[in-house]
Amino acid sequence: MTLAPTTPARPGVERNATPYLYGTELGLIAEVLASGQYGHSDVTETFERQVADYLGVREVVAVSSGTAALHAALVAAGLGAGDEVLVPSMTFCASVQAILSTGAEPRFVDTDPATMCTTPDLLRQALTERTAAVMPVLFGGRAIDLAPITDLLDQRGIAVVEDAAHAFGSHGHDGHKVGAGGHLTCFSFGPIKNLTCGQGGAVVPRTPDEAERLRTLRLLGMVESAATRAASTTYQVTAAGFRYPLSALNAAIGTAQLAHFEEAAAVRRGLWRTYREALTDLPGVELVDVDVERSVPHLCVVTVPDRDRVWAEMRRAGIGVGVHYPPNHLQPAFSRWTRSLPATEHVAGRILTLPFHQHLTEDGVHHTVAALRQALTTGDAR
Repeated sequence: MTLAPTTPARPGVERNATPYLYGTELGLIAEVLASGQYGHSDVTETFERQVADYLGVREVVAVSSGTAALHAALVAAGLGAGDEVLVPSMTFCASVQAILSTGAEPRFVDTDPATMCTTPDLLRQALTERTAAVMPVLFGGRAIDLAPITDLLDQRGIAVVEDAAHAFGSHGHDGHKVGAGGHLTCFSFGPIKNLTCGQGGAVVPRTPDEAERLRTLRLLGMVESAATRAASTTYQVTAAGFRYPLSALNAAIGTAQLAHFEEAAAVRRGLWRTYREALTDLPGVELVDVDVERSVPHLCVVTVPDRDRVWAEMRRAGIGVGVHYPPNHLQPAFSRWTRSLPATEHVAGRILTLPFHQHLTEDGVHHTVAALRQALTTGDAR
């Protein structure tokens, strides 16, 4: 049995938010439903061990979403009121909201337009006396090499909390998978991420003590597991905490997906390379580099002239283009922390996300690029 639907002739917007399923998900979900244990359970813990084994790390703490992962990781790192976290403006707003939820404040940093990632130099230039953490965002799945500033960050006691929502399965410059580099690394397992649980996330802790702290945080500050609490007349709440557990139902989906992850990675790399080749002769179009030899791409983003008109033309042609992301330092909610970010502001009106998911075929890629060519030509004709 397979649940992977037939790809439509046009890579429309309806596919952008549709997970790719392999057919084994339903059976594993049915087992959880039959067990009657839908919250955090041994199914969740099995998934955690499988993810840890895949990444080559000692422990993984699964949580309910990528946003929950970021928030819990920042709290575990000791962030709070009066602290400052360096974060790229070019990210989903969840990165910023997680910082604000700790009582800390964001300090927005600029982006390398070629990669949409921040750089060690940009982070170094943005450091202040209040900086307590940096949050590199691995845009599109590309790892960021922080080696040039690692000693400086260590000397100043500045934590690295990686927002690796796009980067499950990617490799860093040291050859290890993202998550195995010694940082607090946060993944999202949302509906269209490289690995999906339907909804979910995970944190890779730096130490066993940090792992225990994260487990307490995700379960309302309680020390005991659900099974232990059920066998006792009491339990202990030892700290503040949150309702962030990954349900067994979501973990079951993740388990099914992880078994096929190398297949997913190969498809994503292949589609990204097909785009790279097909886009080579489009004037004025630049492909944002995800370092595909080391990455499992999550997005395919280009910069184009007259972006808003091109976006509208392609939507009219039935192509599911998007924009990742409107810059956060220009958002009303974050206006208090606005600062000049020239590169981010330059690319903000030029970035265009092309359809990119495992339902897509090579023909779909070529259809998308042909539509982009037409949209650009139409603009010239006007």
